[in-house]
Amino acid sequence: MAASKVILITGCSSGIGRALSEELHRRGHRVVATARSVHSLRDLKARGITVHQLDVTRHDEARQVVTSVVSEMGRIDVLVNNAGYGLVNPLMDVPETELSQQFATNVIGPHLMTRLVAPSMRKSGSGLIVNVGSISGIVTTPFAGAYCASKAALHALSDALRMELAPFGISVMTVQAGGIETNFGNASLQHAHRLLSDSSWYIALKQAIQARARISQENAMRSDAFAVRLATAIESRRPPAYLRLGHRSFTLPLLHQILPVRLFDSSMKRRFGLKNLSRGNDPQETSS
Repeated sequence: MAASKVILITGCSSGIGRALSEELHRRGHRVVATARSVHSLRDLKARGITVHQLDVTRHDEARQVVTSVVSEMGRIDVLVNNAGYGLVNPLMDVPETELSQQFATNVIGPHLMTRLVAPSMRKSGSGLIVNVGSISGIVTTPFAGAYCASKAALHALSDALRMELAPFGISVMTVQAGGIETNFGNASLQHAHRLLSDSSWYIALKQAIQARARISQENAMRSDAFAVRLATAIESRRPPAYLRLGHRSFTLPLLHQILPVRLFDSSMKRRFGLKNLSRGNDPQETSS
């Protein structure tokens, strides 16, 4: 059995974060589960897991949580940057405020948490940062450009941090997740409903956009099975730099790598209905 570690996890209200909190707690680690609403963590608290309210886009909350954990537990051995969400909509319909929020949660939040936690790890001479990315950061698909861009940025930050933090004994692992059973699909669908207007260039493809929001849940890997695999990697003496888990986490990046760009683009445009979209179809003209 691995030595007990202090593990701080963001985004634990459901899905991956919740399952990982439960699995690591079961293995005897001192888990700190966080979420924007602490009420969503009541059952985890009842099991003996330490819980904190944390919105990773709020610097004051992040600093307070990290300070509290280090004060109470003496250190933080592992940080799992899991909090995030998927903005699914055509980029032409994504306002700059929404794009900023996507990056604030999926990129700037993990960067903030890393900067706050790393000093404790440096003092201990060891530590592990786990950034939960996505194969969407490797393979860009229509109607998910904002989300794909945020995960690609997170992957790049992880690569740089892995090299920059190594001299201080801190490792960085990037999880390139495929389809995992979470609330991702429902949440993405809500964003699509909210942002897609009747005047959109893509209103005729409304069903295809909604399908893109749900696609990650098709034949998805169970979140508890994902948590077991990730927990084992976290406990490893030499955690991998990259960990791919979940449906299509290997096949889709492989297809993207071996297929010519035009062929891959063509298959994606066909898959999401863009091949059938008329150049003359201007909703603003037809509605006037």
